[in-house]
Amino acid sequence: MSTNHEVKLSLQTPLTAEQADILNDEALAFLERLVQRFAGRVPELLATREHRQLAIDAGSLPDFLPDTAEIRNSEWKVQNIPQDLQDRRVEITGPVDRKMVINALNADVKVFMADFEDSFAPAWGEVLAGQQNLKDAVNGTISYTNPVSGKHYQLNEDPAVLICRVRGLHLPEKHLLWQGEPIPGCLLDFALYFYHNHKALLEKGSGPYFYIPKLQAYQEAAWWSEVFSFTEDTFELPRGTIKATVLIETLPAVFEMEEILYSLKEHIVGLNCGRWDYIFSYIKTLRNHPDRILPDRQVVTMEKPFLNAYSRLLVKTCHRRGAFAMGGMAAFIPSKDPERNEWVLNKIQTDKSLEANNGHDGTWVAHPGLASTAKAVFNEVLGERKNQLDISRSDDAPITADMLLEPCEGDRTEEGMRHNIRVAVQYIEAWISGNGCVPIYGLMEDAATAEISRASIWQWIKHGKTLSNGDVVTKALFEQMLKEEMEVLEQELGSEHFQQGRYNEAAVLMSQLTTSDELVNFLTLPGYEYLP
Repeated sequence: MSTNHEVKLSLQTPLTAEQADILNDEALAFLERLVQRFAGRVPELLATREHRQLAIDAGSLPDFLPDTAEIRNSEWKVQNIPQDLQDRRVEITGPVDRKMVINALNADVKVFMADFEDSFAPAWGEVLAGQQNLKDAVNGTISYTNPVSGKHYQLNEDPAVLICRVRGLHLPEKHLLWQGEPIPGCLLDFALYFYHNHKALLEKGSGPYFYIPKLQAYQEAAWWSEVFSFTEDTFELPRGTIKATVLIETLPAVFEMEEILYSLKEHIVGLNCGRWDYIFSYIKTLRNHPDRILPDRQVVTMEKPFLNAYSRLLVKTCHRRGAFAMGGMAAFIPSKDPERNEWVLNKIQTDKSLEANNGHDGTWVAHPGLASTAKAVFNEVLGERKNQLDISRSDDAPITADMLLEPCEGDRTEEGMRHNIRVAVQYIEAWISGNGCVPIYGLMEDAATAEISRASIWQWIKHGKTLSNGDVVTKALFEQMLKEEMEVLEQELGSEHFQQGRYNEAAVLMSQLTTSDELVNFLTLPGYEYLP
């Protein structure tokens, strides 16, 4: 790739020597070519989302697209899946800090999804350090010594396959400007990971693999396909060298899975049930529909008809097209209490059995301690097979729009609302403090949990819904509960820890998000203003 031109990207923060190595002139020049060619389309894609949402707010419901029926009805397959992605029965996910990267790659899993998105707070220094960590991991030189305990961490002989999850289209990177505007964060994440690692990955028989989050339409998938193809041409690589797995974690996207696969067919290897974000998107998309309001988030499980239909349709769609159908996240954390730990393992067993028996090719865990339990479930179902591409579900009754949109039964409770408030405030506090992956009440939480928590209460307020105790959910009731739950948090966490943290700032942001007249699309957008 020729770099004989002046870089016009405007860097807003001076770089340390180590950062300058990651964001070197050649990497910046490649990033600029991507930005120059593709960044201008992102506002159009985001505006199309808003335009479609207005129609749903006005009373229409999402549905399969009539003008792309030919794609759904014709026979075609995605391009080849690389050898090291044929078996993905268990994947672990987590942010890109150094110790996490080592532990995740060493876990009893097939794949580590290194995350610049929902389990990561994209402070500038952490973004660049994360890229350095992944570069060192790919080169096999990564190690870490705990400065307090002296414990040393290094890669095992046969680490998991690495996949990089970039930020969603909606998230900007404020430290790099193009024509006075922040560039799309996803282009920075993609460019740096690809530039620094594609050669070493290909030499070891792997490749530049990506997870793409938050897509809402096949046109967004087509945009990514153009980014991938342009990159392959720029570096003189065969078409289809870059491979992607797309998260189906928005309600609009579930109606366009065939079209998303088709738009990316040279580059895509599978779709994933990003179920926590999917629940958030169900609330957000159907926010104006009083008959589609979810109950307490704790009872919205994969057994619910609308979620089970989503899981089965994803399997059927992917396998028909030769693509993998990945299951969702188990967010539980192992417990030192034997009784609690047995309960956790039973939960994992039940959840993963449902996925494996639905035909999913693999699943996600958030903690290395749960990998073997999830793996055992898939080992039993898979037997000698590497995946379940042979499970077509072609005899299933068609899954209709009504099934995907079916209202969810369950109570709205005072306890559930108070729990939502405490979890959301704790997560927001961690995120604005620079940590996007947080253990809260026995679960490893990422942004999706806080999104569901605040959006649920927002929708209950908007439609004047009643809790099981008879109380109507109003802004005043929420503010009263928020005040009381902040006192509970101070007791739980201890006054010193509470005062040293940013809990009061988090409560203000939680209040703004939950009582605003319009539902804010993503809490990470106002949250990003808090990050350095």
